[in-house]
Amino acid sequence: MNRRQAGAFWEEAVTAYLMRSGVNILERNYRCSRGEIDIIGFHRGCLVFFEVKYRNDDRFGTALEAVGSAKQEKICRCADWYLWKHPAEGDVQIRFDVVAVCRKEIQWIQNAFEYRRAGTWNSRRRR
Repeated sequence: MNRRQAGAFWEEAVTAYLMRSGVNILERNYRCSRGEIDIIGFHRGCLVFFEVKYRNDDRFGTALEAVGSAKQEKICRCADWYLWKHPAEGDVQIRFDVVAVCRKEIQWIQNAFEYRRAGTWNSRRRR
């Protein structure tokens, strides 16, 4: 299995895992001019933007570490676009989660990083 096939396999497995965990999947592989979001779903009153990262091992860092500041910024810009194209009715909370897969283990990190208005953002992870 090549990298693309492995990524597709694990994204499918993560989608099934999230659905079993109560996430209503709205979009998969959402693309716009600002980037891509792997999965968009609704979970416990929150609109959630999911980034899925897969690693065979930790030699080059964990899957979670692969979602660095540049990737977070790109996800926030893409989320802005999605929200502009799909305006929510009423107050909807927004969350950015990362689902990390390493050695066949799925780890769902809720609130992995925080969105800030005006293009600023802040990671909740300690570096």
